[in-house]
Amino acid sequence: MTTDLQTTPPLALQLGATDNVAVARQPLEPGTRLAIGGHTVQVREPIASGHKVALVPIARGAAVLKYGQGIGTATTDIAAGDHVHVHNVGMAASSHGHGHSAGAGYHPTAESADAMTFDGFVRADGRVATRNYLGVIASVNCSATVCRHIADAFKGEALAAYPQVDGVVAITHGSGCGMGGNGEGLELLQRTLRGYANHPNFAGVLVIGLGCEVNQIAPLVETLTARAPGLFATLTIQDEGGTRETIAHGKAILGDMLVQANAARREPVPLRHLAVGLQCGGSDGYSGISANPALGAAVDLLVRHGGTAILSETPEIYGAEHLLTHRAATPEVAAKLLERLAWWERYAALHGGDLNNNPSPGNKAGGITTILEKSLGAVAKAGSSGLMDVVGYAEPVRTQGLVFMDTPGYDPVSATGQVAGGANLICFTTGRGSTYGCKPTPSLKLATNTPMFQRMALDMDFDCGGIVEGRQSIAEAGEALFRLMIATASGQRSKSEDNGLGDNEFLPWQLGAVM
Repeated sequence: MTTDLQTTPPLALQLGATDNVAVARQPLEPGTRLAIGGHTVQVREPIASGHKVALVPIARGAAVLKYGQGIGTATTDIAAGDHVHVHNVGMAASSHGHGHSAGAGYHPTAESADAMTFDGFVRADGRVATRNYLGVIASVNCSATVCRHIADAFKGEALAAYPQVDGVVAITHGSGCGMGGNGEGLELLQRTLRGYANHPNFAGVLVIGLGCEVNQIAPLVETLTARAPGLFATLTIQDEGGTRETIAHGKAILGDMLVQANAARREPVPLRHLAVGLQCGGSDGYSGISANPALGAAVDLLVRHGGTAILSETPEIYGAEHLLTHRAATPEVAAKLLERLAWWERYAALHGGDLNNNPSPGNKAGGITTILEKSLGAVAKAGSSGLMDVVGYAEPVRTQGLVFMDTPGYDPVSATGQVAGGANLICFTTGRGSTYGCKPTPSLKLATNTPMFQRMALDMDFDCGGIVEGRQSIAEAGEALFRLMIATASGQRSKSEDNGLGDNEFLPWQLGAVM
């Protein structure tokens, strides 16, 4: 049955004036009539929520336009009212740096006159923590079980006497041996472990090795920032006499560390001490419409107040990189980003793949058709601030403002790199529903749509669905999210913290041969 011609609120959203597709706000039945952007069209087939419907006929080989940008090309003639997705759209070639000259759109961010603060733990070296954990870090997978046994001894009532301590976290992984004694693989692992061992959210750290691994403790320790006496220690299982002896000694060491860590108190600090890692996972057709732009608006506020935002997931900006190079602070910054994209093309080809292997099945079920569409939505997380620097995976982020870190698109690997680089808060947008925690750094989950937010209310921290439904503007959502970021940095618990999640998400990027 044909429904009446709809006016407001719209059943579908046209995101750019030149777009030839619209995104369904709710499931659309055949016969539904839409009046959007001067187009009147009757839906010809079922369109799922978050999926695209053609507003005009699109000829085979013509560009499919969303956000005012090409997201692919039609692989067959598409009639107005047709479902537009993987069955009739293919990948368009990406041309690095196309569309804008590097840096042409860069404008220095005007700093806010407001001296906003958050309540953080100021460490001896001047860095600021958003949480107050102790860490038990494995140098190699062979010491992972020992690390977990030690950390597990300090759960629940064992911490009751230490109210200022957020917990004890075991940082374990599947590597550290069976690899070359030099080269990129070992360097990446050591850089990541070093970043965690140095992280201000750890008041104290115990590093544990087996003894015979490639990733020896001594070279790692030599490069760490010095901590106060009693807040750093190492153990080697073979030297301790075995697992039981190491666990007992480790518990004793952490018992002493807890007393010192519990003496820490929060105090007001400028927002320049807040570094936020930007993530998206389980994306859907609303990600680039609601949660990602809302996060981008919050990022602009953060940067305006002196803070830092770390955008990552290099394969997921593929095809939208021109939106970042256009506002690079210098041509050199733009060139570094393009070089990393070229490396990823070579890396994917070496393993018989290409960067359009992304989106994932879940992304496609949510309405995302190509990596270009996903990338255009993903870049929205970065707001409109200038791109100030590009750094390698897990490298320390020392530049304030918007920074890009080269990481894979796989969320746990990417966020691990951001935390190693110094992120003391993670903001994670999701349309399908991610439950990602990230100890020792709190992780806020931002829902792209209200039905998922309500369905997973115990896991979601912020609902961006009001943007899709017309109840809230992007600017309003961004302001509310910015306030939530400050509250969380000041100690308000995230949903993943309430659920006790985040102990198993440490996942360094593993490169090189396993031998």
